[in-house]
Amino acid sequence: MALETQSLALPALQRAYRDGTLSAHDVVDEVNARIDRDRDRIRHVWLARSGADAMHAAAARAIDRSRAGQSLPLFGVPFAVKDNIDVAGMPTTAACPAFAYTPSVSAPVVQRLVDAGAIVVGKANLDQLATGLVGVRSPYGVPTNPFDARMIPGGSSSGSAVAVAAGHVSFALGTDTAGSGRVPAGFNNLVGLKPSRGALSTRGVVPACRSLDCVSVFALTVMDACAVANTARQWDALDGFSRVDAQGFDFAPAPARRWRIGVPPASQLTFFGDEEARSAFDRALARLESLGVDRVEVDLRPLREAGEMLYGAACVAERLVAGQGLLDRADPRGDTLLPVIRDILAGAGTYTALDAYRATYRLREIRQSLVPTWQSLDALVLPTAPTIYSVEDVLAHPREYNSNIGIYSTFANLLDLAAVSVPNGFRADGLPTGVTFFGPRSSDPTLIAVASAFHRAVGGTVGATGVPLESAVEAPAVAAPSAFGDRVRIVVVGAHLSGQPLNHQLVGLGGKLESATVTAPRYRLYALAGTVPPKPGLERVPDPEQSRGRAIEVEVWSLTVRAFGAFVSQVPRPMCIGSIELASGELVHGFLCEREAIDNAVDISEHGGWRAFLRAKAEAPRP
Repeated sequence: MALETQSLALPALQRAYRDGTLSAHDVVDEVNARIDRDRDRIRHVWLARSGADAMHAAAARAIDRSRAGQSLPLFGVPFAVKDNIDVAGMPTTAACPAFAYTPSVSAPVVQRLVDAGAIVVGKANLDQLATGLVGVRSPYGVPTNPFDARMIPGGSSSGSAVAVAAGHVSFALGTDTAGSGRVPAGFNNLVGLKPSRGALSTRGVVPACRSLDCVSVFALTVMDACAVANTARQWDALDGFSRVDAQGFDFAPAPARRWRIGVPPASQLTFFGDEEARSAFDRALARLESLGVDRVEVDLRPLREAGEMLYGAACVAERLVAGQGLLDRADPRGDTLLPVIRDILAGAGTYTALDAYRATYRLREIRQSLVPTWQSLDALVLPTAPTIYSVEDVLAHPREYNSNIGIYSTFANLLDLAAVSVPNGFRADGLPTGVTFFGPRSSDPTLIAVASAFHRAVGGTVGATGVPLESAVEAPAVAAPSAFGDRVRIVVVGAHLSGQPLNHQLVGLGGKLESATVTAPRYRLYALAGTVPPKPGLERVPDPEQSRGRAIEVEVWSLTVRAFGAFVSQVPRPMCIGSIELASGELVHGFLCEREAIDNAVDISEHGGWRAFLRAKAEAPRP
C-alpha cells in the first residue's frame, strides 16, 4: 500500500509496524505532508504544530524505547490535542490569545499517551474557552468541515474532530462539558467517546465548568477510542475531580447479549424542521431493531429539563470561575474575548448563590427520578445533534442555534452519564449523521459494545478518509492490563457489582474493576430469601447439561492481598468464597453460596445475571 493511502486507524498502523513495512519516521513524514497538502482545502485546524524536527525526535525516542518487540501500546501513533489541554513547551491558548501561556509539563492525560509511544502532532483549534457546540467561535478561524465547507464542524472540539476526519492523525483528545466531544463527531463521521467523568484526569485542562468537564476521545472506530482511553485512564490524586475507581475502568465491550435500548416517543423528538435528520434517526432505529434489541419507550422530558440547566445559574456561574479575569479586561471590540463569549460570561454575574443552590437541588431530584429508568435499560439512544447549520446561519443566530444543537447532549455530564457517539450513515445531501448511546456512570463497557455493533451495521467509510470501516475494525492492541503482582482477583455476582449497594466495600479497600465477563455455562443463580440488601447465590452444577447450567454475568475485581483478607472477613453466611470458572476457562476466587440457603431460594438463572433479574422485577406488574 502506498504511504499516501495508508490508513491511520490503529490496527492498520500496528500491523504495518509489526510487519516492518513502516517506521514511525515514515508516519511522521506522511502526517506533515498530508497537513501541508490540505492547507488550502482543510483550513484553521492547527493552532500550533510540534514541527518536523521535534516530531522526528519524539518518534526516535519511541523507537529506542520499544526496540524489544515494539511493546508500547500506542507505538508511533500520531494524535492531536485540543488547545485547552496542556502539552509541555507548546502554547495553550484556549482560542483566546490574551489567555495564552506555555506550560512546562504536559497534562497527565497527554503524558500517559506519550509515555505509551504516541506522538503529539500539534494543538487543535476550538470554540473560545471551550464555550460552544458549533465550532465557529474562534479568533483563529472556523475549521473546515471536510464534507461541506459551508457547514459548521461542530464544537467546541472542532479542530480535534476535523484533524481525525481529514486523516491527519489517528485520534485526537477533546473535552466535553455539554457535548463538545460528541457533536463534532456526529458532524465529521467519527466516534466520540465521552467516558464516565473522573476516569481520565482533567488536571492541566483549562476548565469550562470544572465540575462537569471531562476529556474525550475522537477516533475512526470505537475500538480505537477504547485503546486510547484504556491507556489514558488514571486516578489522579492531584485532580480533585478524579475518581478512585478510574484505574479499574475497562474501556472494552461488555459481552454481547439482547440489549434493552431506550427511545423517546416521536412526539418528544425535535429536529427543527430538518426532515433529513429525522429520517436519519428513523433509519438508526430500524438498524437497531435489525440487531435484535428490545426497544423501550423513555420519557425524555427530565433529561431535557436537566440539559437546560447548563444555561442556568449553577453552570453559567461556574464558567465565570475560569473567565472572570478575561471578562474584567475585555473590551467592546472583541480583542480580548469574542462578543458572544463576553456576553455569556457577563450574564453569569447576574446569578446569586441562592440561584445556584436551587438549581443544584433540582438537578439532584432529576438524577434520583431517573434511577428506575437506568435500571431498566442497557442504553438510551438519541440523535447526536438534531440538525446541522451553515456557518453563515450560526454567525447570524449565535446563541439560539448553539442551544438548538445541544438539546440531545447538554444533560449528559449534569446527570453523570457516560456516552458514545457513532456514525449513522449519510444524508441525501452528503452530510454525515450520528447517534449517541447514553448510560449511567460506569456503563461504559455496555455502551461501547452497543455502539461498536451499531457502527459495524452502518459500515461505509471512516471519517472523510475514504477508508472502509471493515479494514479499520480489527481490535487494536490496548494498554497492558494492570499487573496483578501482589493483588488477588475476586469474582462478584450480586450486591458487590458496580452500582450495587455493597460495591463501596470493594472501592473503599482500593479494589479495581478488571473486567466484566461471564462464567462458564455450568452455574445456576438464585435469589436468596431474607438477605439485606437483597443478594443472589451462585451454585456450580455437577452436570451442566442435565442441570441446565448457564453462563452468568459477573465482574472481576482485584484487591491487594491485605485488602482481600479484610474483604473476605466481611463476607457473611450463607455466602462463601470458592473457585469460579470463567468463560475463558480461568479459575478465579469468587462468591458462591452454601447449599442450605439455595434450598429456600428462587431460581433466577434464566435472566443470566443479577442486574437483569432486578430490571425484570422492577418492570413486573404489581399484584
